[in-house]
Amino acid sequence: MFHRNPLAAMKLLKDLLYGVRIKDIVGNTQIAIESVCYDSRKSAKNALFVAIPGTQVDGHEYIETALDSGAIAVVCEHIPTHRREGIHYIQTSDSAFALSAIAANWFENPSEQLKVVGVTGTNGKTTVATLLHTLLSELEGEKCGLLSTINVKMGRETVPATHTTPDALAIHGHMRAMVDTGVKYCFMEVSSHALVQHRAAHVDFDIAVFTNITRDHLDYHRDMNGYIAAKKILFD
Repeated sequence: MFHRNPLAAMKLLKDLLYGVRIKDIVGNTQIAIESVCYDSRKSAKNALFVAIPGTQVDGHEYIETALDSGAIAVVCEHIPTHRREGIHYIQTSDSAFALSAIAANWFENPSEQLKVVGVTGTNGKTTVATLLHTLLSELEGEKCGLLSTINVKMGRETVPATHTTPDALAIHGHMRAMVDTGVKYCFMEVSSHALVQHRAAHVDFDIAVFTNITRDHLDYHRDMNGYIAAKKILFD
């Protein structure tokens, strides 16, 4: 399922690009976008496709697939040599960071309407985030949301989680659902991978919590200095 904005049927591309580090534009940003995706399999008519280079797969290799499915605009780190007529290309220095900004704009910055508590650390994220959610919702009677490794709670609705910290579109989509159901507080696990990959770059955190750090995930961060630097992003 591709990501449609529940607040409006479409948004102008120029409005979605607010906060994106733009290097070049080929085409027109005064066009209507009906959905946003970074997975070419979820592309649809009049979609904006964000091509993100990953460790296993490079989204730039799937630009044509996304266009075949109806995408009308592409955000990418390098504009293809062979461009399609009528397609609008936006070059950015960092597609992952761009997706974070676009997701926040697409869902109209829901984190700014919540008190967001981010919890990071090697161990204890789920326990701390869940306990805080339980304390405030059950003991204080506040309407709270939760983004955790186990599940996502949006007021009374609970759905299974897919990642410790989901992608930027999912984060802001869940937060929009929280706001729309009257949630005031959101407790969120924030992994080091998510911080480095900018998944939470445009979440407006009010409080950051650090649990601990041990020698895990060094296959990704290479050494402890890199791991510590990743965790520190939440507090910068």
